[in-house]
Amino acid sequence: MTQQYFSGQGFLKQHVITGTSSKSTKLVHGGVRYLQKAVFELDYDQYKLVREALHERRIFLQTAPYLSNMLPIMLPVYKYWQVPYYLAGCKLYDVLAGKENMETSYVMSKGKALETFPMLKSDGLVGAVVYYDGQHNDSRMNIALIMSAVKEGATVANYCEVTQLHKNASGKLMGAKVRDNLTGKEYPVRAKGIINATGPFTDTLLTLDNPYHQPIVQPSSGIHITLPNYYSPRKMGLLDPSTSDGRVIFFLPWQGNTIAGTTDSPARVSRNPAASEEDIRWVLDEVRSYLSPDIKVRRGDVLSAWSGLRPLVRNPGASSTEGLVRNHMIHVSESGLLTIAGGKWTTYRAMAEETVDEAVKVFELQNKVKSGCVTERLRLVGSDGWSRNMFIGLIQTYGLDTDVAKHLSQNYGDRAWTVCSLAEPTGESWPLHGKRLSHQYPFIEAEVHYAIKHEYALTAIDILARRTRLSFLNARAALDALPRIIDIMSAELNWSRAERTKQIRETVEFLVGSMGLDEGYVSGDVVRRVKERVQPRGWVERIERSWWDVCASIGKPFGRWAGGWRSVNASAPSSASEGVRVLGRSRFKADEV
Repeated sequence: MTQQYFSGQGFLKQHVITGTSSKSTKLVHGGVRYLQKAVFELDYDQYKLVREALHERRIFLQTAPYLSNMLPIMLPVYKYWQVPYYLAGCKLYDVLAGKENMETSYVMSKGKALETFPMLKSDGLVGAVVYYDGQHNDSRMNIALIMSAVKEGATVANYCEVTQLHKNASGKLMGAKVRDNLTGKEYPVRAKGIINATGPFTDTLLTLDNPYHQPIVQPSSGIHITLPNYYSPRKMGLLDPSTSDGRVIFFLPWQGNTIAGTTDSPARVSRNPAASEEDIRWVLDEVRSYLSPDIKVRRGDVLSAWSGLRPLVRNPGASSTEGLVRNHMIHVSESGLLTIAGGKWTTYRAMAEETVDEAVKVFELQNKVKSGCVTERLRLVGSDGWSRNMFIGLIQTYGLDTDVAKHLSQNYGDRAWTVCSLAEPTGESWPLHGKRLSHQYPFIEAEVHYAIKHEYALTAIDILARRTRLSFLNARAALDALPRIIDIMSAELNWSRAERTKQIRETVEFLVGSMGLDEGYVSGDVVRRVKERVQPRGWVERIERSWWDVCASIGKPFGRWAGGWRSVNASAPSSASEGVRVLGRSRFKADEV
């Protein structure tokens, strides 16, 4: 489990980034379904949640403009009475947003709806209601927050985990033991206060603090699949509020592909949640129900699938009859451990503001505070020099493909100039710079260099899942790009052969276990096959590679002997059966319809 530690103002904050923060629905939204519950169930807490989220939505779009954008979302209508019902709900949504509203919701005729969303099922379609919400790149947003914290003076430690909490004689927290999960070394850290911001893993730290702690987190799983871009228009999303089992499903364009999924599946806390085959099939069935029957929705069209955990919480200070809440909760334990749990991506800033305000009081840091919270106005790293036309300057200066320039501009902001400065010439007439990691997507090799030098990337999974989004967009393309990523990281981080093998094995297991890479693509000894595409480093490895190639060309017996010797020396599986056993059972079949 990857963790970041932000240290500043005399306290230690533990924040998990590998799960929920990178596996959301990618929306910056108030929550139209919460508004519906607030109205019909007269639930004031749901109403407050929507109001807060709509306020934060606008701030979100202003503080990180290059990472977020407005997105119109369509609600298809197949019964006439639903038109005023949906429109009234969307208008109330607009009213609650007030001056922070993006655009006004409106009704679409059947013809206009089909023109905008031609994949939509036309039989029985009356029209559509369209409202506006925001969309963002969640993992890149998380990195922007981390780098902004560093810029403001925070100390960040990657791949660390709290293993023990230290208390003084009166039982108050005074520090922790932290383990570096890459080296296994442990370090004592002194702190005037500790903030537990670990999302679905909140109870783990609370149990470290108090072995008799009763769990307060009930995770809800967000199941999503990625489909090719022809499944949806580029500028319009779709929301189906009336699925077969009552769950809401989103169908959204994102990063050049289409994501579909839901956030309301019961789940258990897991470090590596995976999308179940049952949930994947359910999403596909729902997609079939509102797309035109001439579109064959195939199981093999699923490019990747993932599951993220959203922590619904019960306030430990409330009575046992209190229900779970969807907004956030702040709690201070007897030891002084300050816990922030619940909430959602859209309200992260408000949650942080309330948490730090509480930390200042609880940890008695008033004399170190120079001003009130400034995060409503603080633009995140990459925003200051960015404009929507910046990509043109990147093209003119570095000779990039247009889609690459737009991608860099929209994911790095003004830091795209630094990324491009690391790009090597392609040696072609065009593009002049920007060697791609995958010919299908605009990710380039310079991003790997940048992530290592400037964004704390230490593993191939960091690159594929949490710095670029290639594994979320296409698990096969991620596997194809892995050898080149290993080459670059080996040179930058001076990896040994054993470390390269370890990185390949862990990345393949991640793609299969967490991203849904299909068995047909990883059958046999895939670790060995990936290693064969990694460039040898040093004269010893080059001689071994040349010897293996010679033996393989002489004859199969020699080739088998050389290949087996090389696999043993490189700590790879020695047979195809071992490779399959390591990778486990896959859930995807490319030719399945």
